Amino acid sequence: MTAPEGTRPSRGGPSTGRGGDRRPVRPPLDRPRRAAYEAVAAVHRDDAFANLVLPIILRDEGLFGRDAAFATELTYGTLRHLGTLDAILSDAAGRDVERIDPPARDALRIGAYQLLHTRVPAHAAVSSTVDLVRSVAPGATGFANAVLREVSTLDSDGWVAKLAPPMETDPVGHLALAYSHPQWIVRAFSEALDGDLGETARLLIEDNERPPVHLCARPGLIDPIELADQVGGAPGAFSPYAVYLPGGAPGDVPAVVDGRAHVQDEGSQLVAVALADAPLDGPDGRWLDLCAGPGGKAGLLGALAAQRDARLTAVEVAEHRARLVSQATRGLPVTVLATDGREVGADPKLPEGHFDRVLVDAPCTGLGSLRRRPESRWRRQPSDLPQLTRLQRELLGAALRAVRPGGLVAYVTCSPHTVETHVTVTEAARRSGVSVDFVDARPLLPAGMPGLGDGPTVQLWPHRHGTDAMFLAVLRRG
Repeated sequence: MTAPEGTRPSRGGPSTGRGGDRRPVRPPLDRPRRAAYEAVAAVHRDDAFANLVLPIILRDEGLFGRDAAFATELTYGTLRHLGTLDAILSDAAGRDVERIDPPARDALRIGAYQLLHTRVPAHAAVSSTVDLVRSVAPGATGFANAVLREVSTLDSDGWVAKLAPPMETDPVGHLALAYSHPQWIVRAFSEALDGDLGETARLLIEDNERPPVHLCARPGLIDPIELADQVGGAPGAFSPYAVYLPGGAPGDVPAVVDGRAHVQDEGSQLVAVALADAPLDGPDGRWLDLCAGPGGKAGLLGALAAQRDARLTAVEVAEHRARLVSQATRGLPVTVLATDGREVGADPKLPEGHFDRVLVDAPCTGLGSLRRRPESRWRRQPSDLPQLTRLQRELLGAALRAVRPGGLVAYVTCSPHTVETHVTVTEAARRSGVSVDFVDARPLLPAGMPGLGDGPTVQLWPHRHGTDAMFLAVLRRG
């Protein structure tokens, strides 16, 4: 029978002082671990996003350099590996992890991550986590010590071998536990990869790696080679505007501060450039971004439009995100509308048959960017899909009404889920009531890019291309 939390006997806990009458004075709780705990707790307690709360916590704690990097690794590593860590902690504790008090649970997750995925010595990982538990859940210190010592008896591979179902009989269950993804996401990835379990495993592994920061050198404002030299980075592998930032805070880069560059995944750059560069007959001065927030693609398209005597209309339904688009496109030929993109034809500023190029960067599950937003894999559910796919079809239908005959529409999602990609775009085109032809998107991407499939649509992948898993379909209105 398992003892209640906080009363389970400690296996080799901290020694008492001479005579057993008192414990030695503990050192102050170290700030990087405390910062990581606060970020992880905010994600689980408040549904916060780590990329938003962690910088604030680091600033408030005065953490920079190596301390900030360690806190960041603990935060994102714990969130990426959460599913596997919880399975291990449940076994080590002899109870479901959900029965552990939330403050102790989050501290134990961070401690288990250190034991299994970092070079922190086991004794330091255990003692520092026990100190952390003492500060957030004092009654659970002995329990935490015992659980973490049990975790330390096996390495990560050993725990997977013990807990994961056999690959031969339950491949999805095995991959889900081994690589810390919900089973429904593993199934979706496998389906999008034509059932190739080996490639699915490579994708899951890549999802758990820390992704590099990609910058976009805005065309006409800064040369990417110049930007790469300034930041000590390297030009991107595929996008002509991409630069890989080797380290540091992107917000400190002067070109980002003054609007000559912005942070943007290389895959997002590629799909925007594909729309801008696709061959088009007739006028080409009226561009539309139908779902523009927070403004990354609008910033790139606006810079390209400035070079081509074109003008971009950027639509964003949420007012606070529309303000972000305005900030991101300041000084560019961009008009921002805070309205619903589905209002094409009803809003006089969004007339039907008016635009030459239209981008639909549709709201989606975000399964393509799980390496950057690891908490999303635990928040999203299959039940989210019907509402999202309905919205996606409606927005793509609005885009097909907005584009002129002969004009182009790019439908983009940061998800490889086939329901959000092939099913949505096929159904929306069928229901649109206008003549639509699919344009082969593969020639619109850089020559020599591997793994682009059979067309006419394109799916980018982290493990193939080093980008988020962006989907692109290009349609021409008849």
